[in-house]
Amino acid sequence: MRTARCHALITIAALALTALATPAQATPAQAKPHTTERAVLAPNDGWASAGGGTTGGSAADPAHVYTVTTWAGFREALADAAGSPSVIRVKGTLDALSDPQGTPLTCDDYAADGYSFAKYLAAYDPAVWGRETPVSGEQEDLRAASAKNQDAQIKAYVPANTTIVGVGRDARILGGSLQVKDADNVIIRNLTFEDTFDCFPQWDPTDTELGNWNSEYDNLVLYGATHVWVDHNTFTDGRRPDSEQPYYYGRLYQQHDGELDIVRGSDLVTVSWNVLADHDKTMLIGNSDSVAATDRGKLRVTLHHNQFKNLVERAPRVRFGQVDTYNNHYVVQRSDYGYSFGIGIESQLVAEKNAFTMPTGVSAGRILKKWKDSPVTTANNHVNGKYVDLLAVHNAEVPEETLRPDAGWTPTLRTEVDDPRAVPYLVDGAAGAGKLR
Repeated sequence: MRTARCHALITIAALALTALATPAQATPAQAKPHTTERAVLAPNDGWASAGGGTTGGSAADPAHVYTVTTWAGFREALADAAGSPSVIRVKGTLDALSDPQGTPLTCDDYAADGYSFAKYLAAYDPAVWGRETPVSGEQEDLRAASAKNQDAQIKAYVPANTTIVGVGRDARILGGSLQVKDADNVIIRNLTFEDTFDCFPQWDPTDTELGNWNSEYDNLVLYGATHVWVDHNTFTDGRRPDSEQPYYYGRLYQQHDGELDIVRGSDLVTVSWNVLADHDKTMLIGNSDSVAATDRGKLRVTLHHNQFKNLVERAPRVRFGQVDTYNNHYVVQRSDYGYSFGIGIESQLVAEKNAFTMPTGVSAGRILKKWKDSPVTTANNHVNGKYVDLLAVHNAEVPEETLRPDAGWTPTLRTEVDDPRAVPYLVDGAAGAGKLR
């Protein structure tokens, strides 16, 4: 009986994907951007639908509808919008490492006079500097100045009441960091965010026993932001995967930070139908144990129908927030996989009806990770097509990190909830940039 039902669900999912792949002739591709750019979040679709909902720039007048084709033009449009209801259409690739004329730039263009990576490596080699004291001195000061130059170039700040939407299937932000800071009512859809990298990572000899290279810049960060809908985007390291980066001092020269971080009192956020792929530290919800005064009672986030693929950790890692994760597909491929759900201080994570595809030899006990003692709700999650009690398996395999059940709340802001056995087919076929219905 169960097998027949599962086959029926797969058949239905396959038919749905066929329909998605073959749009009706009455709605040609060139007509879609107009309807997409005026879209608003549906009622009850996650936390961003609470408190009046999320409409972005749907009410924009003609003077506040922009089409941008360069990074400089994009930042100019954001500045001109200035909080008025606005729609910004992204066409083609916006290369953040380019000058106002679109000429490509390199890391050397941001380096402060006198900075030399070779000199930096010589000055802070653990054999010379040691491992007990944070780095300081001339080359560290010049590295920080270089980083400040890059910071000014690659960050773009999104004002309130804005919709940013990719045109067609190939809209991309390359090397840029989108900042939704202290802004309300923002929609971001149909974009590929690729390779937001730090030209000037800092060496910290005190970070673990062996030290670490630490980088800045997320593809997209919500900082004190409210009512934000992030939908049908793709986040990836793309052209510069960590696996191809060199090692210095015996540690990976890490040039990537997060793909999507939600921090510093951000609240009422829905993240739906995105692909987050090929990355290490993927998503923080709450970035510090020490900011309870800012984060407690906020960081309410819904994650549904996203694909998390080939990641190491933080999908997400949660502090303080009431986070609802349902109908997501987690595809574990990396040999260095750490965990998916990080349980942090005062977090209230609900993880229901998600699907995990995991290779032989990687146990479902690793899906959960305890950072601090907080309760978690797990229900009806499936691993490789079969029901698994994630909490029970974790507690049995990692008794020193025993987690408590029951996050203490029941999500109500959900629209359609799918059977977890159908989730891989539905999500893999419809999530990510270029797949808006």
